[in-house]
Amino acid sequence: MLKTNKIMKLIFLPILLFFLFFLIVPLLYMFWQSFKIGNVVTTQNYIEALRNIEIREAFTNSFKVSFVASVITTILAFWLAYAVHFTTMHRHTKKLVQIGITLPMLLPTITYGFVLIYTFGNQGILTKLVGQPLFTIYGYNGLVIGYVLYTLPVAFILMQNSMQYIDKRFLLVSILMHDQPMRRFYHTVYRPMVGTIGGAFILTFVLSFTDFGIPASVGGNYRVIATELYQAMLGSIVHFERGAVISVLMLVPAVLGVVMLTILERFNFQYKQVGQSELVKHRLRDALFTIYSILCVTAVCIIFSTMFIVPFTKGYPYDFSFTLEHVQNVLAEKDLTKVYINSLIVAILTAILGVGITFMSALLNTRTPLKGRKSLDVTSMMTNTVPGMVLGLSYLFFFNGSSLKGTFLIIIACNIVHFFTTPYLMAKNSLQKMDPTWEVTAELLKDSWLKTVIRIILPNIRPTIYQMFSYYFLNAMVTVSGVIFLVSTKTMLVSTRIKELQHFAKYTDIFVLSIFILCTNLIVKLGCDYIAAHKEKTEEITK
Repeated sequence: MLKTNKIMKLIFLPILLFFLFFLIVPLLYMFWQSFKIGNVVTTQNYIEALRNIEIREAFTNSFKVSFVASVITTILAFWLAYAVHFTTMHRHTKKLVQIGITLPMLLPTITYGFVLIYTFGNQGILTKLVGQPLFTIYGYNGLVIGYVLYTLPVAFILMQNSMQYIDKRFLLVSILMHDQPMRRFYHTVYRPMVGTIGGAFILTFVLSFTDFGIPASVGGNYRVIATELYQAMLGSIVHFERGAVISVLMLVPAVLGVVMLTILERFNFQYKQVGQSELVKHRLRDALFTIYSILCVTAVCIIFSTMFIVPFTKGYPYDFSFTLEHVQNVLAEKDLTKVYINSLIVAILTAILGVGITFMSALLNTRTPLKGRKSLDVTSMMTNTVPGMVLGLSYLFFFNGSSLKGTFLIIIACNIVHFFTTPYLMAKNSLQKMDPTWEVTAELLKDSWLKTVIRIILPNIRPTIYQMFSYYFLNAMVTVSGVIFLVSTKTMLVSTRIKELQHFAKYTDIFVLSIFILCTNLIVKLGCDYIAAHKEKTEEITK
């Protein structure tokens, strides 16, 4: 028993030190820097920032555009999830929705802006078909559409995960009691989903508020807080103190979001037993939701189709002749292929190390009596709260001048911390569902704790491990905001190189690199999903 406790502590201590060194200390250091002018500690930086019209305008604009985008996204996601779980829409259409709506997750957000320009801009595909621009894509309009595209997959996944646990037998009871359709909908679908709807709204708001990729491409002259932070740190004139203050201000909506999520938890429903029953067919309802679902997926596909048209045309928008010249040029450029390889290295190492740290954190928290293990839950809440740009900037401040600056290690550490929450909760939920007596039985059989973990727990959690690997890999490939302040010329990634290519108007190169990212992420995601599903089937057959 003493030996087991010693092993647990030997694993727990490095994990604690990792988060202390790569999360707590950098954030505290950045917070401290926000109060400094030279060697003097003062609140002057905050007073100046709050008086600054540009920062106030950017903050207000970010709030306004994020709020509108979040309302639209939440409504769209709710009805899409409803179509999948509460209608008798054809199963192929349901599958199409689940795949089509989540595809944008496999691309960097900065690419969203460029596909919007090539769809709705003056030379855009839809503009050419209609004959004139439908609206101005730069500024407010582009940001709203971009944020909706960015956050819709996340909100949809959240909604449909929650809807699958709603007991559908209550619908049947409501029909038998001759309830009015609105009353039935309110009590059997909407009321159990209130907590999730609120959670989806808050999550999409925070994601929109803190995103940098979309404003970087279609923001135009419309000031938002993320671009203000970028200009403060990497603009023509560097303002370190202003950057630190903006970062702290960006934490405010995220912290308020976490507080509101805890309040919304009281609205969550828990059924003693989730029962399933056949849904009643309703031709008009099913037809309307089929049309709605296909329209949503078609809109997403049309917008992103430009990414596959432009790079394979000789001279868009004047010459639509097919060519592979642009792809060959990108492959011929050693600089661009090196950037792609850099992204692969970072994504693979982030996924491997991230899964290791996350799995051990969840394991120590759920299946050991270790003192202080609940601090990992607090860490999870913190990583969920801190935006990527803020975390990246805290690293820039703290590691400036150190040997870690501009290295792959610092980028990988940032990614592991930034995306820690979701894989941690995946592992935690899976481990909690497992038989709690396994370790006790193994101990009685004289097996060590580590042997039990390797022989019993790991094989049973393997499908979740693949999902965690996939999550870390995909996000490491597409992140922009988390690493924009950390890359150097040697460690440049595809997602950050796209930002550079924008200045030279090399949009075909941007789309080719985006296609590389999409294909890579698709291969990894489908591979992980297939292996996880295959393992689950094998285990069921064995049982």
